[in-house]
Order: sequence, then C-alpha cells, then structure tokens
Amino acid sequence: MSTLSEKPALSSKGTVKQEPQQDIQAAKSPSFSGLRSLVAGGLGGIFAVISGHPFDLVKVRLQTAQKGVYSGAFDVVRKTTAREGMARGLYAGVSAPLIGVTPMFAVSFWGFDVGKNIVRRIATVHDNQMSIAQISFAGFFSAIPMMLITAPFERVKVLLQIQGQTGEKKYSSGMDVVRQLYKEGGVRSVFRGTAATLARDGPGSAAYFATYEYIKRCLTPDGGRKLGMGAVMVAGGAAGMAMWLLVFPVDTVKSRLQSAGGKPTIGGVLRGIHGSGGLKAFFPGLGPALARSIPANSMCFLGVELAHRMMDKTFA
Repeated sequence: MSTLSEKPALSSKGTVKQEPQQDIQAAKSPSFSGLRSLVAGGLGGIFAVISGHPFDLVKVRLQTAQKGVYSGAFDVVRKTTAREGMARGLYAGVSAPLIGVTPMFAVSFWGFDVGKNIVRRIATVHDNQMSIAQISFAGFFSAIPMMLITAPFERVKVLLQIQGQTGEKKYSSGMDVVRQLYKEGGVRSVFRGTAATLARDGPGSAAYFATYEYIKRCLTPDGGRKLGMGAVMVAGGAAGMAMWLLVFPVDTVKSRLQSAGGKPTIGGVLRGIHGSGGLKAFFPGLGPALARSIPANSMCFLGVELAHRMMDKTFA
C-alpha cells in the first residue's frame, strides 16, 4: 500500500517523477516494510473496531437469531438497548475484537506486505506500481496468516454478541468463552469455523485491497501516489462495501457455524439456512454490514495511512 509521502527521482529523460516512499523502502528492506505494516495495521484495526462494532453486533444478531425475533436492523437496536442499555448493549462482545484487533489487522497488513514482496519476486511490476490483479493476489495472501488469529477471535466475538438475546449470559468475558470452549471440545472447538473464515477472508481480502487501490487511483490525478485524507476515507469505505457484497453469504454460514451448539458441519449449516428461507436467508444483516463498512473501513485506512505518515517523518 502506498503511503502519503513521496520521494522524487529522475527519469531516463531527466524529468522528476514521483515514486511511493513505502514501495522503495519495501524493495530495499522487506523486514522494515513488514514492521511498518504491522504497526500501521494495528492502529487501523483499533480505529475500525471503535467506529464499527455496533453495526457488526446488529449484523451478527440478525444472522443468528431465530426467524421472527427481529423485524430488522432498527428493531435489533431498539430491543438491545432496552434490555442491555446503549453502551453495554451495542458494544457487547467488543472486548474480544479490541484484544484481538491489533494482532489481527496488524497481521493482515503485514501479510499484504509479504504478498506484495512475493509479487515483486515472481512477476514484473511496471513503473513500481502493481496492477490491480497483483494487488488482489497480495490481498488474498494476507488472509492466510491472519486466519489463525481471526478464526478463534471471531468465534469468541460471535458467542459474546448473541448471548444477550435470550436474557441469559453463559460467558462473563472473552477468556471465559475460551475456557469453556476448550473444556467442552478442546482446541477444535475454539477454532471452529476456520475453513469458513478462510473462505470468507481470502476472496474478501482480495476484493478489499484491490478496491482500495483502484478507487484511490481514480480519485487522485497521479494514480494514487499522493493521497489526501478524503481520498483515503472514500477508498476505504468503498473497499469495505466491495468485500461484504462479495462474501456476505459465506459470513452468514460462518456466524451460524460458530454460534451453533453441538458439532455442526458446514453442509448441515448450509442446508439449515437454505431451508429456513431460501437464498434470502443467506443475507440477513447485509444492510448493517454495508452501513458499518463505510465508517469502519474509512477509519481503518485513515489510521493505516496516518501511521505510515508518522513513521515517514520519524524514520526519514
């Protein structure tokens, strides 16, 4: 991902052209570039969770509730705040993503950086700017290392988010969820939904990073190499929407799989969802997910780009 800073260089004709500082540093020092991506991704993730968690809670409750419990997104908000209060209700389960968000987003952006380095080794990068297809490959790759963190944290988050619907609270905290899951089914129970998580995050991350890169190039006259804050936020919001539109049905399957009791299978969950309402049943909570994607991912990429800008000034 390009940063906000630039470094002038002379072209073969003697004119000045601009090349992304971060891409130059990545080529010279992949380890330093990866460290920068870890820090920036962690900060971006914190921004994303704080701004987007209430939307995510509404999405998960719509995905996992029995038919007829809620009439829509606003009904979830009304009933949740009435039962649990505004802050406690809409931020139920926020401890899990806040604790896990720094390593999860950090590893995502680090994995994206590693993916870009792989592209540089196996393919030609013209004018030091990757094609959208190459960005997509790096984005898909970022989901692979992230999966080991995302899957258990998603499992914990989903269970904490849905327990308030019944009025009964089985878990007192994220660590209590992990303890009880491990007691009930060992590591396999804690990591339930890992395959579904990768099936969601692989193509989702490819669309996420590719859309961000494409939109920011469209919004800036120099092809995305000199970014303003407005372009960052618009591109980030569009990236989040593109990701959810592509993978939302898979996310529904993942949420049902991770919240179900017993030992559910992906095939059983698929049949259950389809049997409850056909193809439409795979899309409950799509509205809140899209609504969340705009502020959460705008803030995420804003945090990432601001972190890179600060590091550019610090390590210049």
